[in-house]
Amino acid sequence: MLKRKSTIPQTHLSLEQRKIIQAGIENNSTKSAIAQTIGKDATTVAKEIRRHRKFRPRNTFNTDIPCENRKWCSRKPCVKKCEDFVEIKCNRRDKSPGACNKCPKVPSCKLDKYFYSAVQADADYHYTLVDSREGINLTTLERAKLAEIIAIPLKNGQSVNQVLTNHPEITQGRQTMYNYIETGVFKDFGIDCFTLKEQVNRKRFKNKFKKRKEPVNYEGRRFEDFLQFRAENPDVPCVEMDTVYNSPSGPYLQTFLFENTAFMIGFMHKEKTSASMAETFNYLQDILGNELFYRLFSLILTDRGTEFQKYDLFERDKNGDSRLRIFYCDPMQSNQKPHVENNHNFVRDIIPNGYPLSNITNGDIEQMFSHINSAPRRSLGDKTPYEVFTFQQGEDVAHLLNITKIEKDSVILKPKLIFNKSNK
Repeated sequence: MLKRKSTIPQTHLSLEQRKIIQAGIENNSTKSAIAQTIGKDATTVAKEIRRHRKFRPRNTFNTDIPCENRKWCSRKPCVKKCEDFVEIKCNRRDKSPGACNKCPKVPSCKLDKYFYSAVQADADYHYTLVDSREGINLTTLERAKLAEIIAIPLKNGQSVNQVLTNHPEITQGRQTMYNYIETGVFKDFGIDCFTLKEQVNRKRFKNKFKKRKEPVNYEGRRFEDFLQFRAENPDVPCVEMDTVYNSPSGPYLQTFLFENTAFMIGFMHKEKTSASMAETFNYLQDILGNELFYRLFSLILTDRGTEFQKYDLFERDKNGDSRLRIFYCDPMQSNQKPHVENNHNFVRDIIPNGYPLSNITNGDIEQMFSHINSAPRRSLGDKTPYEVFTFQQGEDVAHLLNITKIEKDSVILKPKLIFNKSNK
């Protein structure tokens, strides 16, 4: 059977065409109507919207779970993990046009949302187009480990296919491995095109190692969006998040400050990555439970550090459900989260610059913040953050966070609290 040949030109979407797609979404046009306008197939428009639309989670603070069965279900309180949970559908968001741009129901809508931006979609597309052709998707350490696996089998006359079959831990494909070998990626390890049974002339490798980096899109999560969210949701408490470290190689102290109480907690990390920092939220959600977690951590404000860039890891839990909103300060504007920045002065009284953090445990950090939270503040009417926090949330919550009350005369705000002469 002959395959039908498409009469539609197979060219890349331009910025102008993407602007027409955005206008079509805002006018609630169907994908077919948009496709006819730009001279493309409807599936092209559908893929473009689905690939580049940006997720914006709903507000989970004091809001009902969006379940179709909520009105008649006898199970209270309602939770997403309920076996009878059925998420409410939205034809505009889920079918056509596929995004929520200029939907009149957005201000009152309690569902997760998606928004499409033509300018951002075009920037993401061109970034991916260039990035996918630049360097190799390996770090120097990953290259060394991969070379260690393949060196002996290849030198013993095995083919690339045999090596990949015998070593399923290798995630690269057959053609990728041929490209790496034939362009000299493993030349420093004695593996080159002469190691292969067949040789192909290719452009030589230029020793450029890089992991593919996705462009960070802060649309809907900028500081101006934070201010708008707070104006619309004045009762949602904010938690400011930051990182403290004494060496670029770590370890790293992730800090949280509850804005309305000056109450602060922290967790040590060996890696400065979004995955590592997001694990703290998984831990907190497990020990606090969903209801208490949503009450405390529904709104997060942080800076644009690389360890916080992958917002999906923070906003969604291990099951993929929305659990919080995260917003980012403007570049080089740490004064937009002043509470956590100012409270770091207490941290620096106990952990000055230059002191090693390698031997500090989370137990030491909990002890440090117990003392910091037990120091009176003029801004709190000479009350301590511990007193204000436990008045609002209860002492049981503070104990779940491993923070205890220290008698005021016993508070220590010097390095001797957690350091001794052997680890200075």
